[in-house]
Amino acid sequence: MLPLTGVRVLDLSNVLAGPFCAYQLALFGAEVTKVEHPEGGDLARRLGADKDAAARNMGASFVAVNAGKRSITLNLKDPRGKAILRDLVRDADVLVENYRPGVMDRLGLGYDQLSEVNPRLVYCAISGFGDDGALSRRPAYDQIIQGMAGVMSVTGDGESAPLRVGYPVSDTVGGLTAAFGICAALLDARTSGRGRRLDVSMLESTLATMGWVVSNYLNAGVEPTPMGNENFTAAPSGTFRTGAGLLNIAANETRQFESLCEVIGRPELARDERFAARHLRKLHREALKAEIETALAADTAANWETRLLERGVPVGRVLSVPEILAHPHLAERRFVRELATGDTTQGAAPQRVTRAGLRLADADAAPTTPAPTLGAHTQETLAQLGYDAAAIEAFKQDGVI
Repeated sequence: MLPLTGVRVLDLSNVLAGPFCAYQLALFGAEVTKVEHPEGGDLARRLGADKDAAARNMGASFVAVNAGKRSITLNLKDPRGKAILRDLVRDADVLVENYRPGVMDRLGLGYDQLSEVNPRLVYCAISGFGDDGALSRRPAYDQIIQGMAGVMSVTGDGESAPLRVGYPVSDTVGGLTAAFGICAALLDARTSGRGRRLDVSMLESTLATMGWVVSNYLNAGVEPTPMGNENFTAAPSGTFRTGAGLLNIAANETRQFESLCEVIGRPELARDERFAARHLRKLHREALKAEIETALAADTAANWETRLLERGVPVGRVLSVPEILAHPHLAERRFVRELATGDTTQGAAPQRVTRAGLRLADADAAPTTPAPTLGAHTQETLAQLGYDAAAIEAFKQDGVI
């Protein structure tokens, strides 16, 4: 049995931060019902590289973080839609939303109102900047947060920075922060009988993950600068050119540095007065890198990787996304899963998704059902709530569902 088996989650969120949060909960066994607007649903349904899938409202971006969920449609501006949501809240444990602050309160569906319906409810609101403060009413997207959080200022090198991280890191970190907070709040709710409201800021979630960079400034007065692929805490630690391919080397300890020098045939570098101590290697990192890359030019990244690993030097080739996803290591650990959709009429291929970033010894934290089509579970859910076929049809005709 998965840890969150029996936990019921209402996912009212869109695009990434909220859906990624709810996806983590689903991976660990929660029953997640995605509540979408009847007209189009989650914007992510129309995003992703496969234009045909996007045209079917099943874009690759949506599939990435919505497998294992159920989908119902509700117009939350309609009083009947609000009433249905309140019915769902009565038996729910968690509600996740990422509307702009104040939207749910104006709809009469904020935490204060819904906690009256269900005092045990853990209500998680995810936004760019949090509920209050000077920036709270600003619209926020991942790239905006990356820029304002300082992430872009330390990404790239002196010539290329500021650069955006190559995937939506702030959205993702915001989702992970929310999932962690929800699990903590659920634990308390099960003992106290009281839920609570979580105010998750993508800006603050991102800054919280920049611990060393932020601490160097707060406690040492050192303003971080972009260093490209170099590691500001040690040298040689970064990306190095070889005779064929790039190699990440992290010889952060003196014994690792000495082993590196021996493997590349330059043992004298470990005795060079410029590189003999850890702090000196950081001061002379450019000269040290040049010496190492000259030696590495004699062979390929793959061969150097093997030889250096044999001597205990932390090292790894720089791979593309297709290369790492095709790696036998991930196949052995069953990280990517293929889920049949049953949608053969429109030529839909099986969905391929990733499991959780950790494995459990006694259960599989992976989705067992594909990302749902829009409203796939609406009628079933309403019937479970006690609505008859005539009422459901009337809701459909009136645009409530």
